[in-house]
Amino acid sequence: MASPQSPEGTLPDGERPLIMRYAARSDVGRLRSKNDDSAYAGRHLAVVADGMGGHAGGDVASASTVLDMIHLDHDDYPEGADTVLADEIQTANSLLSELVHVDPKLAGMGTTVTALLLEGRKLHFAHIGDSRAYRLRGTTFEQISVDHTFVQRLIDEGRLRPEEAETHPHKNVLMRVLGDVDASPELDLNVLDVEAGERWLLCSDGLNYVPGPVVEQVVRETRNLAECAELLIQLTLANGAPDNVTVVMLEIAEETDDDVSTAAVEIVTPAADAPEDEASSAKAADSAEPQDADAPKAAGEPPAVTDPHLGEHLSAEVLREELASRPHELVGAAATAAETGSIPTVAGRSVARRAATMLTHKAEQDREEILVLPVRRRRWLTALAAAVLAIFMVAGLWLGYAWTQTRFYVGEYDNRVAIFNGISQRLGPIQFSKLESVTELQMSSLPEFQQQKVRQTVPAESLEAAQRIVQNLEKPDGKPTPTPTPTPMPTPSPCPAKPTASAKPAPGAKTTASPTPSPSPCKGVTP
Repeated sequence: MASPQSPEGTLPDGERPLIMRYAARSDVGRLRSKNDDSAYAGRHLAVVADGMGGHAGGDVASASTVLDMIHLDHDDYPEGADTVLADEIQTANSLLSELVHVDPKLAGMGTTVTALLLEGRKLHFAHIGDSRAYRLRGTTFEQISVDHTFVQRLIDEGRLRPEEAETHPHKNVLMRVLGDVDASPELDLNVLDVEAGERWLLCSDGLNYVPGPVVEQVVRETRNLAECAELLIQLTLANGAPDNVTVVMLEIAEETDDDVSTAAVEIVTPAADAPEDEASSAKAADSAEPQDADAPKAAGEPPAVTDPHLGEHLSAEVLREELASRPHELVGAAATAAETGSIPTVAGRSVARRAATMLTHKAEQDREEILVLPVRRRRWLTALAAAVLAIFMVAGLWLGYAWTQTRFYVGEYDNRVAIFNGISQRLGPIQFSKLESVTELQMSSLPEFQQQKVRQTVPAESLEAAQRIVQNLEKPDGKPTPTPTPTPMPTPSPCPAKPTASAKPAPGAKTTASPTPSPSPCKGVTP
């Protein structure tokens, strides 16, 4: 086992490497039919994952993620572990997307992850979702993780009080998780200084049904880690346990000679003729609950060739060999997968290669060879679709811009009335008009209502129409010039009116002589 060294190549005087003491427990709860939680605890790695997706695949998501990370349980990172933990979680996220692609029934599955990786005297922390991490250092007990939930966002924005969060109807709505939705989910990452003697509690949100002060009291006062984890589980069950609950208790301690000598004791394979139950019970002796037992079959014991589930056993053997290489505790759905051999697999790969890739990442080359054809085909189709979409977008934008250049409007420029070619709207920094001409008409010479109208721009269908608008603005009253309508001249009658005989005068009345009618100029008319 590698140890942190000083620049001179030796450990500082009086300083020994730090490791994790651990205990892990998980329970399905009182209402759920299956356990969607998974957890792993070892000397350098601890991780809790709370799966979601109901019957479809919550247990698959959490088990796949935890089993994909267990190979990190060591302290030998020559280039540093700054990004190792985050990269591994992103790899696990890609695996979930791959599993959904193979089996669409798993669509919508996801999982939270809260993990600690101990390297020397630094603790690398990664978190997404609403599982939690608490630290007890000295007399200070505090929550290190921040829930990625809707109610936590309301609390951060000051719209909800913390004490109201537990009764909020949307308290279980998650804003960030691993799954098939986001190809690169945002993780909370940190590197913390660590001290011997400090304690950590990692748990799924099922423990939230135990009041916070009670959890703190149990962590402070229960010295035995296994008893502490067990007591927290029992308190959850006593409070109804409507959800799965998983607890990992850790204590940072200096490595001892006994730790070094027993680091790989479990790699010893039971005798071939030993009964399977005895081989399994050797691993389960230190566990208080059946689901906490890591009971692998002998790594060298081949399954019967007539077994229809041969591939599953092969992947389980690779998994068990990896687990047997170091002390650890594996609980929840991940433990069930390891015991039954139901390791999440991807069609088109050999199961043994799939397990090796998931556990040790030593088969990346094989994995790339198997996936290279579908990946290239998907990339080609994606590129083609993007190119066609880009062509349509460019053509649409060009046609739209060309149309705008057939329009005009009257507006303001340098405190004068001006004519512009285009439209007055703009798209971000892109202006769809240009200055056509500036008139001598000052804005200040216009009435107030016309100034406002020009500033808001007056659209015109053509340059001539825009020029007429300017001419109308130049008139003192601002009214449009009326177009004169010609008045028709009267047409003289070709013939004069025919004289009429005067009425007979009444007796005694004075009369005037009638004038003698003049000859008529009209042909054929007798005056």
